[in-house]
Order: sequence, then structure tokens, then C-alpha cells
Amino acid sequence: MATAAESGLMRVNLGFITAIVAVATIGGFMFGYDSGVINGTQKGLEAAFDLGKLGIGINVGAILVGSSLGAFGAGRLADLIGRRSVMLIAAALFLVSALLAGAASSSAIFIIARIIGGLGVGAASVISPVYISEVTPAAIRGRLSSVQQVMIITGLTGAFVANFVLARYAGGSTASLWLDYPAWRWMFWLQSIPAAIYFLALLIIPESPRYLVVKGHKDQARAVLTRLFGAAEADRKVAEIEASLAADHHKPKLSDLIDKRTGRIRPILWTGIGLAVFQQFVGINVVFYYGATLWEAVGFSEDYALQTNILSGVLSIGACLATIALVDRIGRKPLLLIGSAGMAVTLATVAFAFSTAVTGAGNAVTLPGHNGLVALIAANLYVIFFNLSWGPIMWVMLGEMFPNQIRGSGLAVSGFAQWIANAAISVSFPALAVSPGLAITYTGYALCAAISFFFVRRMVSETRGRELEDMEG
Repeated sequence: MATAAESGLMRVNLGFITAIVAVATIGGFMFGYDSGVINGTQKGLEAAFDLGKLGIGINVGAILVGSSLGAFGAGRLADLIGRRSVMLIAAALFLVSALLAGAASSSAIFIIARIIGGLGVGAASVISPVYISEVTPAAIRGRLSSVQQVMIITGLTGAFVANFVLARYAGGSTASLWLDYPAWRWMFWLQSIPAAIYFLALLIIPESPRYLVVKGHKDQARAVLTRLFGAAEADRKVAEIEASLAADHHKPKLSDLIDKRTGRIRPILWTGIGLAVFQQFVGINVVFYYGATLWEAVGFSEDYALQTNILSGVLSIGACLATIALVDRIGRKPLLLIGSAGMAVTLATVAFAFSTAVTGAGNAVTLPGHNGLVALIAANLYVIFFNLSWGPIMWVMLGEMFPNQIRGSGLAVSGFAQWIANAAISVSFPALAVSPGLAITYTGYALCAAISFFFVRRMVSETRGRELEDMEG
């Protein structure tokens, strides 16, 4: 006999739901591509703008300034003008950023271009998961929300592949390609194609029904829900959403994050901030932003380092697909615990391998014996554990764990914290890699992974199978 959830699932329009989720997750692809494209362009930036280590860190980290502001502003803006409208703005920002970054004639212009792209990345990072969670049934919400991370990694991998192909074809990232522009500029310009596709595709999907109910557009919400779940279920959903808002019915605002009975910040917000910050403090974006530079630093050639990035991307996609299969079966919290433990061990192994690095003639750095292979295997296992757990699950939970009234505001603050943590890790890495060195830096990431295990045990509540209207906090 089918369960209630399974019976409800039989009545939903899976084709329509899958189509609109596919469009929404193009935002994840753009998030990944815009974040990963910088990975293979650093030699070009250094040569074109005469940058040192600090300058590289600032140019690479510029996107994170925009991302933190975009994430914070998008959550609130989505409550004012709608989820789809914010995604449309993000798509336009991606397009402008791609064209301007490739054409930048100075470091200042490049930084502005990357901040513009960052606004799009930040907006897409928080709004796509919310939109997906608000148009999908509880029984498969985790699986469909996890597609966002698959698309992020696909975007990253797409950027890695494009960078590798363009650099290989030109003879290096700084070598001239079409129209006598260097390959690294074309790495940015290529991003304009998926950005345009994203914008056009967004025009054909509906607004979130939960947003429409909040705005008082019940007939429009009912029409969207009827297409999603059928007429009978649409009426029930509208009534549920209205009931969840009735106890505290006013326009969502940032102050809703403070519990009026106690005058303190709601505990659910601390959980959201913790999930967002720990996802970054384990150092994952060091791999995404500095992968090529990292492997070159321990003796890999540029060509081989770019190939290693592609391998990491493919493994990441495989791990995310495993998450899709497991997240609605065993739940969010168990996957987070598995990921924390696995990342702590693999990061510690990477730290040990880097501690054996030796400097030879011409300041060439190598890892003796089989330690280079150990570091490579451990780093890729780390990527697998991350994308099996914290990569997709953090976004799944931020999209679903907050009650309706505070979902936009909770995401605004949590998303802002996530990108600030991202910036802190990413901008600091070039300097930390020099002093105190890779071994101690990776030891710090391993400690953060270990601490995240105990954070999840204490602070995170399981959300598997729960309706969004039942979320508390």
C-alpha cells in the first residue's frame, strides 16, 4: 500500500516540475561557471595587470564581495518582487559581468566586472534553492533541490573544461587566440552564452506559489499549484500556506528573525549561519578557485593541473548524483555527519602530504616518493565527501528549513554569512600558502571539518519529508 507521500507524488505533474527545476538550476550552473572560470586565468591576470600575490587574491576574491551583497539583498528582494524576478536580474548580471571581465583593460575594471558577476552569483545561490523548494513536493524535495549542487559542479567543470580546451588550443592561457585576444579573455567571454540561455529560459517558468499567496495573489497561486499538483491539492496547499502565515500575518521583514517573546535571535537562524559558514571553512573553494595554482605549486605542469581540475569536477558530479539517490532516503543530517568525518580525515591526509614538500633547484617544489599521489587521491576523496554532503545539503536545508514568514530573511542572513566566509577563506589562501604554508593551512581546514561534525549533532534537525508549512524555528 502506498504511503500518503507516495500517493500524493502519484498526482503531481512531474514533467512540469522537472522542467521548471531544470530552468531554475541553470542559476546553479552559472554560479559554478562564474566561480570556476577564474581558476585557469590567473597567469593571464598577473601578466596583463602586473599583479603580485596580494593583487591576485584581491582580483580572485572580488567576486565574493558582490556575492555576499547579492546573497543578502536577494533574500529580501525576493520577498518584495518575487523569486523569478530576482533570478532574471541575476541572469542579466551574469551576462554583463562576462562581457566586461573579458574586455577589462585594468585591474580596477576587472574587479568591478567580477563584483557585478558576484551579485548574480550571490542572488542565484540563495534564490534558486528557495524557488525549487517552494514548487516541489516534500517526498522528492531533497532530490530535486540537490540538483542545484549538481549544476553548480557542472558549471565549475564546464569552466575547467573550457579553460583547458582554450589554453590547449592557444598554447597557453596567455597565448593569443581568436581576434588576437589572449585565451584567458575568451574564458570569460564564453560565459555569456549560458547567461543568455538562462535569462531567456526564466521567461517561461511561473512565479513561486508561496510568494504569490504572501502577496495576496491567491488565484494566481492556485493556478500555478493546479499545474503542479492538481486542482484538489492546489486548494489544500493554498489553505496550508495561508494558515502558516495567519499567526504572524504581515509583510516579511528582517526583524522577524528576532523572537518577539524572548527578544533573541531565533535558534534556527544560528543553525543556518553555522551551516553556511562551516561549508566554507572546510576550504572547498580553495580547490575551486586555486586548483590549478595549487597543483602547480607542488610540481604539476599547467596542462596537467588543469586536467586535475576536470577530474575533480567529474568526481564531484558523481558524488552529487549519489546524494540525489540518498537524501530523501536516509535524510540530510546523516549525510552531513558522514561528510564532516570524511573531510576531516582526508584534509588531514592532504596536510600530511604537503608537510613533506621539498624545494629543489630553481625553487621548484615537489612531494617526495608517492606523497604527490597521496595528496592527489586524498584531495579528490575530500571533494567526493564534500559533494556527497555539505555541498548540496547545505543549500537544500537553507531552502527548506526556515518557516514561510522568515524564509527570505533567513536566507538573506545565512547567504551573506556564507559568502563572507567564502571571501575570508579564498582571499587569505594565497598568503597562507606561502606562510605558514600548505600543511598548516590544510590542518586548519581539517579542524573545521571535525568541529562541523559536533555542530551538526547538536544544532541540526532533520527536515526529510516535512512540508514547508510545518517548519518551525
